[in-house]
Amino acid sequence: MEVNHALIDKLSLLARLDIKPAEKEKLRTDLEQMIGFIEKLQELDTTGIEPLMHLTEEINVLRADEVKGSVAIDAALQNARLKKDRFFMVPKVIKK
Repeated sequence: MEVNHALIDKLSLLARLDIKPAEKEKLRTDLEQMIGFIEKLQELDTTGIEPLMHLTEEINVLRADEVKGSVAIDAALQNARLKKDRFFMVPKVIKK
């Protein structure tokens, strides 16, 4: 696959990246090298080799889904610096 400046321009547009002209040549050579590695891997004969989905044979090891008691509201709010009625008050983190 040929990596040219038109391809880099298209990729930068799709990724919404502002790539400076000085960086384009370096990026082009890096992409060519990466694609070369992938093409080299495609030359391997993988006939008879089962695809690897996971590194180990283990499947999801999860705890049992059991209903347990929770902390009472008064106990949870006991050490709260700011509270209002039954709720914690925290500084606003989302700007409008």
